[in-house]
Amino acid sequence: MKRFFHNEQDNFQNRLILMGQKAVEVTRLACKAVTDSDPVLAAEVIKADDAIDELEVEIDREALRYITLRAPVASDLRVFMVGTKVSHDLERVGDEASSIAKRVIRVSRLAPPLVAHEIPDMVLLAVDMLVDAVNAYLEGDDQHAEDIVKRDRIMDEYHDNVFHTLTRHIKENPHDTEACLEYLFIAKSLERIGDHASNLAEEVVYIIRGDDDLRHSSEIKEFKTRDRQV
Repeated sequence: MKRFFHNEQDNFQNRLILMGQKAVEVTRLACKAVTDSDPVLAAEVIKADDAIDELEVEIDREALRYITLRAPVASDLRVFMVGTKVSHDLERVGDEASSIAKRVIRVSRLAPPLVAHEIPDMVLLAVDMLVDAVNAYLEGDDQHAEDIVKRDRIMDEYHDNVFHTLTRHIKENPHDTEACLEYLFIAKSLERIGDHASNLAEEVVYIIRGDDDLRHSSEIKEFKTRDRQV
């Protein structure tokens, strides 16, 4: 019977692994679509988001069934509860990647394309944070996860710089307003992907340390008190 429970947990974790892989893949594709101004690649990202949504539904259903029928002990319960939170963040990553892709398609119809120089930096950081967060979850690396949370502040600074650069450009070049607004939303989605990667990393720390909850520590709160501007 114990082995049967372990098989259920393995199946649950395997779905999370697959979801993490797909979230990373669509993020990479969306980011490449931004840097290459590629509407065809962007269309592929939009289609791929459906598979991530389906996995979230399966994961939530499996977690609820296991908790209801198996009455798991605290450590097992934490795995399933955290797993559903992780799947939600990964699903939101897919949504943000899809949003980026839709913006890329709109920008491709405008000429000339305008990119704030910080956006390529945001693209690289968003992918790196997400890949590292998924790997930290798979490897149970709470120390690496803590570092990911702190890197989210760099993403916020990039986002603030893009906001100021593009709003200033709009004032000076009103004819570029539509393109600038699209890139503002792209930057916001990249910043949100960083947030979700950070959330995932926080859950890694929680699931490993249990009572050492990084999510509400004074140090992390300091990183998260800065106002969002878009």
